[in-house]
Amino acid sequence: MSGAWAGLLVAGVLLATMPVYALRSRGRPLDPEVASRPRTAILGYWVRDWLMWLITPLERLFLALGLPPSAFNWAGVVLGAAAGVAYARGAFTAAGWLLLLGGAADIFDGRIARARGLVSRAGAFLDSTLDRFAETFAYVGLVAWYRSSLAGAVAATLALGGSLLVSYARARGEGLGVQYKGGLMQRAERLVLLALASLLDPVAVRAAGWPAGRLLFAVIAFIAIASLATAFHRTIAISRALEHEEAPRG
Repeated sequence: MSGAWAGLLVAGVLLATMPVYALRSRGRPLDPEVASRPRTAILGYWVRDWLMWLITPLERLFLALGLPPSAFNWAGVVLGAAAGVAYARGAFTAAGWLLLLGGAADIFDGRIARARGLVSRAGAFLDSTLDRFAETFAYVGLVAWYRSSLAGAVAATLALGGSLLVSYARARGEGLGVQYKGGLMQRAERLVLLALASLLDPVAVRAAGWPAGRLLFAVIAFIAIASLATAFHRTIAISRALEHEEAPRG
């Protein structure tokens, strides 16, 4: 339990930087990468811009060290696999931090590639594909933890399937010439919700007298439903866009 409280303390310290950011960001334009992505109901522009501001010193350090973007791609896979092992062992706090570190690695790879002029199709393919590996490993660990609970195992499996379908719908649409990134449960939202639930579960269940994993199960179930809904929404939207494009030719 001491590890859970320590994790929450670190999270509290990070959140305490928000007022500093609010004062320093007045009149400053949004980070270009943040501004280029659609607004979501869970992670708005302000929160994402705060995160970019928070990690800027590390980004400058990594650039000075000359680390290649691919190093962060592979680090994300390793961290995702480690999170899966932590979930399977019931170490939710450790899994939550590993997920957040993996998400940070995913941010750094793209920003460093753009800063160093190393953006390429090969890099984009590696980035998106290895993200799926990392996410799969984490959810497999959750399925292993909930193996004695049918509801928990099903929720984790559906969350994994929904997450992959969200990414597949977008990738398939882009392959056919339709760019569509909308929907409630995108990767950043899935990662943040799962990581926060992992950090909070040990403290919440102790305070409420629940069995371990109860809060985490509720969040996983929500991610499963919202991810499948997002995948379905993207499927319909992309299908209609393609039909609209083909109608004049038809």
